[in-house]
Amino acid sequence: MTEVIRGKSLSKVYRTLVDTVAVFDNLDVSVISGTMVALMGESGRGKTTLLNILSGLDRPTSGEVWFAGERIDTLDEERLSDFRNQKVGFIFQHHYLLEDFTALENVLLPLRIGGREIRAQEREYACELLKKVGLGDRLHHYSDQLSGGERQRVAIVRALIHNPLVVFADEPTGSLDKRNAEMVEEMLWDLCRSMGKTFIVATHNHELAKRCDNVINLG
Repeated sequence: MTEVIRGKSLSKVYRTLVDTVAVFDNLDVSVISGTMVALMGESGRGKTTLLNILSGLDRPTSGEVWFAGERIDTLDEERLSDFRNQKVGFIFQHHYLLEDFTALENVLLPLRIGGREIRAQEREYACELLKKVGLGDRLHHYSDQLSGGERQRVAIVRALIHNPLVVFADEPTGSLDKRNAEMVEEMLWDLCRSMGKTFIVATHNHELAKRCDNVINLG
């Protein structure tokens, strides 16, 4: 088993004019490649904060974050941006699809960074992924022509299109009804297993957490 992420003695403190709030202190985290990890805890306990620190969207107040053997919390902003674009995928509670783009065009959007042209094999791969999540007949539908569950499935494929080492998901089923939430949970699990992807999921959903390989409880 290969460790893809290690957080060493992580602390995150927010300071205001009147108070200091420690979200977590001296936290150690280890994530094995190809597994699904759930971050659990009540609201305000630091799930999203930890997700952001491990993915390079935020920095710890103290401690170290190692990602595939590279320490990322000390990278400058330019190198950190390159790291996120190349090695990390993001799924959020809300899909954030562009309304004037089709499902396929939304998926390909991360590859257009820098204005480069999409290669034929990349377009074919995007189509294959959309078919894999049951959207083969919705490739050319716009966002407002898709259901909530379908939009979130497009967002998941978008997070996978550049073949990231780790996919970070922040409450990916939080805005969905029970039926669509269960469908998305099943799909995340299947993608983790069939593609060998590593998923780190911040969630309140105990049923999803039960299926994960590891659960990190905060608070």
